[in-house]
Amino acid sequence: MKTLFSRFVKDESGATAIEYGLIAAIIAVGIIAALQGVKSNLNTTFNKVSTAVSTAN
Repeated sequence: MKTLFSRFVKDESGATAIEYGLIAAIIAVGIIAALQGVKSNLNTTFNKVSTAVSTAN
């Protein structure tokens, strides 16, 4: 029983998985924040192109 408990305490595989999950979540939040900034610029560009095409006809 004592060896089973000591093996359980020394096992760090779950902690590693949690760390990788947290890193992936932080990267995802960063990507979402960056895309929110690009979104407004992209909408402005497409609106300008749409206006230019509409007035060309």
